[in-house]
Amino acid sequence: MDHPRKRRRFERVTSTTILAPAKLTRSLRVTGVRNDGLHLIDAEMVTLDLFDELTVTRGGSGVSFIDERNGGVPLDIDPNNNLVTRAATLAGVELGAVVRKRIPAQAGLGGGSADAAAILRWAGFDDVEAAAGIGADVAFCLVGGRARVRGIGEQVEQLDFEDLAFTVVTPQLACPTPVVYAKWDELGGPTSASGNDLEPAALAVVPELAIAKEQLGNATGLTPRLAGSGSSWFVEGAFPEAGTVLRTVPAATE
Repeated sequence: MDHPRKRRRFERVTSTTILAPAKLTRSLRVTGVRNDGLHLIDAEMVTLDLFDELTVTRGGSGVSFIDERNGGVPLDIDPNNNLVTRAATLAGVELGAVVRKRIPAQAGLGGGSADAAAILRWAGFDDVEAAAGIGADVAFCLVGGRARVRGIGEQVEQLDFEDLAFTVVTPQLACPTPVVYAKWDELGGPTSASGNDLEPAALAVVPELAIAKEQLGNATGLTPRLAGSGSSWFVEGAFPEAGTVLRTVPAATE
């Protein structure tokens, strides 16, 4: 019979590195507002080959964030109140995590949602409707690939994968999603010919966004579309001289 002390000597805390891919909202219609103030959408979303990297330790404690885009600078994010810790709570797991951020924040590319979904996948949690309860884009990020997303984000209908390239420009401007939706309400719920109904609201909240849109349009000869609630703009096709070229990737199960 093994002695307990002997067994403990060989116990090791193991860490796992997982990837959290960004998402791009190709089109977004706001179809209504629920009584609780949450907005209903009808959108097409795709997964991109831009990833945050999470080093996760089961049974650990504390979550820290490192900005890989700016030389590995620690980010000032509440370690006890963020989408990673909410995802862990939802999945019923205790963990420690170091999140290396490569997806820009408040850019419409789903960075926080991608991190939360990566934790849910790691924990074996696949309840899409519950995932949407901690963040509207978490449900899609949990499924991944290409999908039609409706409701408040909890209705995810997978679509056939398409190998696509997008040129993306992200100005150093923050577009907080709740503020953009509140402005959309204030403006009377406008639609947009661009294919993203949030574009007029985002431009009203952050008028400087128009500069990046114009620059990307001039460089490509195409009309840019806002990614989600912003601040990123994109056009379809690869124009490396105009911005960052990202490609779609299939869902992990495909």
